[in-house]
Amino acid sequence: MPVFLNPFKKHDVSDFDGVYVPLGQSQRHHSVVAAHEDRKNSLSKDLSDEKKLESPSPDPGSNSYSAYTVEGLRAEIELDLAASGHDTAYDRKSKVINKAIQDIGMGRYQWNLFVLCGFGWLADNMWLQGVALTLPGLTSEFGPSETHVRYTTCATFIGLCLGASFWGTASDMIGRRLAFNMTLFLAGVFGLAVGGGNSWVGVCGLYASLGVGVGGNNMGWRYLNITLGAITFFMFMCRFFLFHLYESPKFLLSQGRQSEAVATVHGIAYKNKKTTWLSEDILNEIGGLALVEEKGQKLSKGEIVKRNLDKFSTQRVAPLFATKRMGIMTLLIWFCWTTIGMGYPLFNAFLPQYLANSGTDQPTATSIVYRNYAITSIVGVPGSLIAYYTVNIKYVGRKGTIAISTLVTGILVFCFTISANPSFQLTFSSLEAFFQNIMYGVLYAYTPEVFPAPNRGTGTGIASCLNRIAGLCAPIVAVNVGQTNPKAPIYASGGLFLAAFVAMCLFPIETRDKQSL
Repeated sequence: MPVFLNPFKKHDVSDFDGVYVPLGQSQRHHSVVAAHEDRKNSLSKDLSDEKKLESPSPDPGSNSYSAYTVEGLRAEIELDLAASGHDTAYDRKSKVINKAIQDIGMGRYQWNLFVLCGFGWLADNMWLQGVALTLPGLTSEFGPSETHVRYTTCATFIGLCLGASFWGTASDMIGRRLAFNMTLFLAGVFGLAVGGGNSWVGVCGLYASLGVGVGGNNMGWRYLNITLGAITFFMFMCRFFLFHLYESPKFLLSQGRQSEAVATVHGIAYKNKKTTWLSEDILNEIGGLALVEEKGQKLSKGEIVKRNLDKFSTQRVAPLFATKRMGIMTLLIWFCWTTIGMGYPLFNAFLPQYLANSGTDQPTATSIVYRNYAITSIVGVPGSLIAYYTVNIKYVGRKGTIAISTLVTGILVFCFTISANPSFQLTFSSLEAFFQNIMYGVLYAYTPEVFPAPNRGTGTGIASCLNRIAGLCAPIVAVNVGQTNPKAPIYASGGLFLAAFVAMCLFPIETRDKQSL
């Protein structure tokens, strides 16, 4: 097997011998079969009770509607389409592909992809902390005041907002594979370039460009950015050359490249040492003939943009307020994402500054600041693991875990300001990071659980958008209120965490031991 793989290679089903098996002889995933049987039984009962069978037609409870027949698969697709709001040849075939991938299950390919996706999350967090560590060095070398240099963080958040907006739609146009790799490439290139910035404005511009890719003692900050840029670029090289990432089959389908979409699913099954029942014949039987020029078979660029914007249309948002309980839940969760989106960077994005300028005449040594910042970050890591355990404890669950951790986080932020002693501040910043990671871990898991499946993308997408906008405003708040009182941004951060805690106490939905809507 070659060490470096061709990232642009196209595939055919003939590349993966022994993968295809007929649907009737396949081994479908147990969860898919169970869901199919539940739906089949429910449909059969409803039709019987309401006496809607006015003409002879197959009984949904009969063997013809088995999960191992095309008729049964078609019935699954019809139910999914009814919930999605779209019904074209592309939608039907993409649902079939979803079922095929579900039946393949989690395997080697997905675990490799899991690690590669982790590179993106690592870059995102690494650069936000890198910018925070750079601020004191930028003040020393280029001269902006301790408060005005915080606009550097604002520039980075502008890039993050633009990147998050651009890449989601762009990946539907140019493909997931290219977008997936380009994000790390851009972050690596501009990260290396930051290390050579010759002015503060130039550095801010490069950080903004770096942020589009991911959605530091005078020379020390340059070395830090060069090192982080090199790490990011190395992760890009691993993504691009050491792992063969298949293009998204649904993107290929949207471009009219149906045979390649089927080959991709076969490739995933081959990598996982599994089989698959997916074929072009099944796609054509359920979705129509594979003619590229056929209307509905290929999505135009305009249709792709429209579908992305449709996620935020009143039609998609309205179900989030369908009931009083759901409407209250939606508003509260959005409020939490907004307050935490501003409260988090108000404290964490400027933590190196707070550690360096603790209110005394003599600033804390740079080596102590970096050491304390590193310890704070390390202590925060177990927080997510603790959250994994506590969310399943009876009488605690998601709501109890997130509310308690947010309350403690807010209190610890206020405690940080009590003393200027570096050891005292290290203790409270470390504890704050620990409970903060519990809070964020649960928030990310809990949010999609409370929204109905057909509108989950809309609900979480708006929450994420509000979070980014609030984060963009945080440096502006820090600059203006920090001029009158250096501790004011910290007080604001603590207050926002406590406001989120109050909202969390009012959450009407607990999702522990319950299936998502």
